[in-house]
Amino acid sequence: MLTLTTNAPRLVITSLAFATFLTLSASAWAGAGHGPAKGEPQNQGHMMGAQGGDSHGPAGHHGMEIGAPGKAADVTRTIDVAMHDNYYKPEQITVKAGETIRFKITNKGEFLHEFGLGTAVMHKAHQKEMMKMWEHGMIEADRINRDKMMMDHGDGRGMKHDDPNSILLEPGKSGEVIWKFSKPVDLEFACNIPGHYESGMMGPIKFK
Repeated sequence: MLTLTTNAPRLVITSLAFATFLTLSASAWAGAGHGPAKGEPQNQGHMMGAQGGDSHGPAGHHGMEIGAPGKAADVTRTIDVAMHDNYYKPEQITVKAGETIRFKITNKGEFLHEFGLGTAVMHKAHQKEMMKMWEHGMIEADRINRDKMMMDHGDGRGMKHDDPNSILLEPGKSGEVIWKFSKPVDLEFACNIPGHYESGMMGPIKFK
Protein backbone atom coordinates (compact mmCIF):
# COMPACT_ATOMS: atom_id res chain seq x y z
CA MET A 1 0.00 0.00 0.00
CA LEU A 2 1.46 3.34 -1.03
CA THR A 3 1.46 5.99 1.67
CA LEU A 4 0.66 9.67 1.30
CA THR A 5 4.32 10.45 1.95
CA THR A 6 5.38 8.21 -0.95
CA ASN A 7 2.94 9.77 -3.40
CA ALA A 8 3.40 13.39 -2.41
CA PRO A 9 6.58 14.02 -4.46
CA ARG A 10 4.93 12.51 -7.54
CA LEU A 11 1.89 14.76 -7.22
CA VAL A 12 4.08 17.84 -6.77
CA ILE A 13 6.09 16.90 -9.87
CA THR A 14 2.87 16.29 -11.79
CA SER A 15 1.50 19.71 -10.89
CA LEU A 16 4.74 21.45 -11.81
CA ALA A 17 4.92 19.60 -15.13
CA PHE A 18 1.36 20.56 -16.04
CA ALA A 19 2.00 24.17 -15.12
CA THR A 20 5.19 24.26 -17.18
CA PHE A 21 3.56 22.76 -20.27
CA LEU A 22 0.48 24.94 -20.09
CA THR A 23 2.70 28.02 -19.80
CA LEU A 24 4.96 27.03 -22.68
CA SER A 25 2.40 25.49 -25.05
CA ALA A 26 1.25 28.74 -26.62
CA SER A 27 4.77 29.82 -27.55
CA ALA A 28 6.32 26.40 -28.15
CA TRP A 29 3.69 25.27 -30.64
CA ALA A 30 2.31 28.57 -31.93
CA GLY A 31 1.83 28.43 -35.66
CA ALA A 32 2.41 24.68 -35.83
CA GLY A 33 0.35 22.91 -38.49
CA HIS A 34 -2.41 20.57 -37.39
CA GLY A 35 -1.71 17.90 -39.98
CA PRO A 36 1.03 16.80 -42.39
CA ALA A 37 2.53 19.39 -44.71
CA LYS A 38 1.79 19.13 -48.41
CA GLY A 39 3.51 16.07 -49.84
CA GLU A 40 4.11 14.40 -46.44
CA PRO A 41 2.60 10.99 -45.60
CA GLN A 42 -0.86 11.16 -44.03
CA ASN A 43 0.25 9.40 -40.82
CA GLN A 44 3.61 11.06 -40.18
CA GLY A 45 4.12 11.49 -36.44
CA HIS A 46 1.40 9.03 -35.47
CA MET A 47 1.90 5.91 -33.35
CA MET A 48 1.24 3.34 -36.06
CA GLY A 49 1.74 4.67 -39.58
CA ALA A 50 1.44 1.14 -40.92
CA GLN A 51 -2.26 1.08 -40.06
CA GLY A 52 -3.38 3.85 -42.42
CA GLY A 53 -6.19 6.36 -41.90
CA ASP A 54 -6.21 9.34 -39.56
CA SER A 55 -5.52 7.47 -36.36
CA HIS A 56 -3.29 9.06 -33.79
CA GLY A 57 -0.77 7.60 -31.55
CA PRO A 58 3.46 7.05 -30.93
CA ALA A 59 5.15 7.13 -34.47
CA GLY A 60 4.86 7.15 -38.21
CA HIS A 61 7.10 5.11 -40.47
CA HIS A 62 8.65 3.23 -37.53
CA GLY A 63 5.37 1.33 -37.04
CA MET A 64 6.17 -2.30 -37.87
CA GLU A 65 9.69 -2.01 -36.43
CA ILE A 66 8.20 -2.38 -32.95
CA GLY A 67 5.99 -5.38 -33.74
CA ALA A 68 2.38 -5.72 -34.85
CA PRO A 69 -1.17 -5.81 -33.49
CA GLY A 70 -1.77 -9.22 -31.94
CA LYS A 71 -4.71 -11.60 -32.21
CA ALA A 72 -6.62 -12.67 -29.11
CA ALA A 73 -6.25 -16.31 -30.13
CA ASP A 74 -2.45 -15.97 -30.14
CA VAL A 75 -2.10 -14.40 -26.68
CA THR A 76 0.46 -16.30 -24.61
CA ARG A 77 0.43 -14.08 -21.52
CA THR A 78 -1.59 -11.30 -19.87
CA ILE A 79 0.03 -8.42 -18.01
CA ASP A 80 -2.01 -6.17 -15.74
CA VAL A 81 -0.94 -2.52 -15.87
CA ALA A 82 -2.13 0.12 -13.40
CA MET A 83 -1.76 3.79 -14.38
CA HIS A 84 -1.35 6.20 -11.47
CA ASP A 85 -0.43 9.92 -11.26
CA ASN A 86 2.20 9.85 -12.85
CA TYR A 87 3.65 6.34 -12.88
CA TYR A 88 2.89 2.77 -13.88
CA LYS A 89 2.74 -0.49 -11.99
CA PRO A 90 4.72 -2.49 -13.02
CA GLU A 91 7.55 -0.03 -13.58
CA GLN A 92 9.14 -2.18 -16.30
CA ILE A 93 8.01 -5.06 -18.53
CA THR A 94 9.93 -8.08 -19.81
CA VAL A 95 8.93 -9.85 -23.05
CA LYS A 96 10.24 -12.45 -25.49
CA ALA A 97 10.64 -12.00 -29.25
CA GLY A 98 7.65 -13.57 -31.00
CA GLU A 99 5.44 -13.36 -27.92
CA THR A 100 1.89 -11.99 -28.13
CA ILE A 101 0.83 -10.23 -24.94
CA ARG A 102 -2.50 -8.87 -23.75
CA PHE A 103 -2.01 -5.75 -21.62
CA LYS A 104 -5.01 -5.15 -19.35
CA ILE A 105 -4.77 -1.49 -18.39
CA THR A 106 -6.65 0.39 -15.67
CA ASN A 107 -6.40 4.09 -14.93
CA LYS A 108 -6.28 4.33 -11.13
CA GLY A 109 -5.25 7.97 -11.10
CA GLU A 110 -7.22 11.22 -11.05
CA PHE A 111 -5.94 12.39 -14.45
CA LEU A 112 -6.34 11.23 -18.05
CA HIS A 113 -3.50 8.82 -18.93
CA GLU A 114 -2.15 6.93 -21.92
CA PHE A 115 -0.45 3.56 -22.32
CA GLY A 116 1.55 3.56 -25.55
CA LEU A 117 4.20 1.21 -26.94
CA GLY A 118 7.04 2.71 -28.97
CA THR A 119 10.67 3.74 -29.21
CA ALA A 120 11.93 6.93 -27.56
CA VAL A 121 11.86 8.62 -31.00
CA MET A 122 8.25 7.57 -31.53
CA HIS A 123 7.19 8.91 -28.16
CA LYS A 124 8.91 12.22 -28.81
CA ALA A 125 6.99 12.63 -32.08
CA HIS A 126 3.74 11.57 -30.45
CA GLN A 127 4.16 14.16 -27.69
CA LYS A 128 3.84 16.89 -30.33
CA GLU A 129 0.58 15.38 -31.55
CA MET A 130 -0.73 15.14 -28.00
CA MET A 131 0.14 18.79 -27.43
CA LYS A 132 -1.99 19.70 -30.44
CA MET A 133 -4.85 17.67 -29.02
CA TRP A 134 -4.45 19.52 -25.71
CA GLU A 135 -4.37 22.94 -27.37
CA HIS A 136 -7.52 22.18 -29.38
CA GLY A 137 -9.40 20.96 -26.30
CA MET A 138 -9.62 17.36 -27.52
CA ILE A 139 -8.10 16.20 -24.25
CA GLU A 140 -8.19 17.84 -20.84
CA ALA A 141 -6.57 16.99 -17.51
CA ASP A 142 -9.13 14.31 -16.71
CA ARG A 143 -11.27 13.74 -19.79
CA ILE A 144 -11.47 13.10 -23.54
CA ASN A 145 -13.61 15.41 -25.67
CA ARG A 146 -14.54 12.99 -28.44
CA ASP A 147 -16.78 15.47 -30.26
CA LYS A 148 -13.82 17.81 -30.70
CA MET A 149 -11.72 14.94 -32.05
CA MET A 150 -14.19 14.60 -34.92
CA MET A 151 -14.07 18.31 -35.81
CA ASP A 152 -12.04 19.79 -38.67
CA HIS A 153 -8.91 21.28 -37.11
CA GLY A 154 -7.75 23.18 -40.16
CA ASP A 155 -6.58 20.35 -42.40
CA GLY A 156 -9.95 18.97 -43.49
CA ARG A 157 -9.94 16.00 -41.12
CA GLY A 158 -10.39 15.03 -37.49
CA MET A 159 -7.78 13.70 -35.12
CA LYS A 160 -8.36 10.33 -33.49
CA HIS A 161 -6.47 8.35 -30.88
CA ASP A 162 -7.20 4.74 -31.79
CA ASP A 163 -3.99 3.00 -32.83
CA PRO A 164 -3.57 -0.65 -31.77
CA ASN A 165 -0.36 -0.01 -29.77
CA SER A 166 -1.83 2.81 -27.68
CA ILE A 167 -4.83 3.46 -25.44
CA LEU A 168 -6.08 6.64 -23.77
CA LEU A 169 -8.13 6.15 -20.59
CA GLU A 170 -10.08 8.49 -18.35
CA PRO A 171 -9.92 8.03 -14.54
CA GLY A 172 -11.48 4.75 -13.43
CA LYS A 173 -11.64 3.34 -16.97
CA SER A 174 -10.06 0.10 -18.23
CA GLY A 175 -9.04 -1.25 -21.62
CA GLU A 176 -6.57 -3.52 -23.33
CA VAL A 177 -3.82 -3.62 -25.92
CA ILE A 178 -2.82 -6.89 -27.61
CA TRP A 179 0.61 -6.73 -29.15
CA LYS A 180 3.04 -9.13 -30.85
CA PHE A 181 6.70 -8.34 -30.17
CA SER A 182 8.37 -9.57 -33.34
CA LYS A 183 12.04 -8.83 -32.58
CA PRO A 184 14.25 -7.25 -29.89
CA VAL A 185 14.27 -3.46 -30.09
CA ASP A 186 14.65 -0.66 -27.54
CA LEU A 187 11.05 0.01 -26.51
CA GLU A 188 9.24 2.01 -23.85
CA PHE A 189 5.67 2.11 -22.61
CA ALA A 190 4.74 5.69 -21.87
CA CYS A 191 2.11 8.37 -21.37
CA ASN A 192 2.56 11.26 -23.80
CA ILE A 193 -0.06 13.64 -22.43
CA PRO A 194 1.75 16.98 -21.93
CA GLY A 195 3.94 16.85 -18.84
CA HIS A 196 3.42 13.18 -17.98
CA TYR A 197 6.41 11.62 -19.73
CA GLU A 198 8.62 14.37 -18.29
CA SER A 199 7.26 13.57 -14.81
CA GLY A 200 8.52 10.01 -15.18
CA MET A 201 5.44 8.26 -16.57
CA MET A 202 7.33 5.79 -18.73
CA GLY A 203 9.07 2.47 -18.34
CA PRO A 204 11.40 0.19 -20.32
CA ILE A 205 10.36 -2.95 -22.17
CA LYS A 206 13.18 -5.47 -21.88
CA PHE A 207 13.64 -8.55 -24.07
CA LYS A 208 14.75 -11.84 -22.51
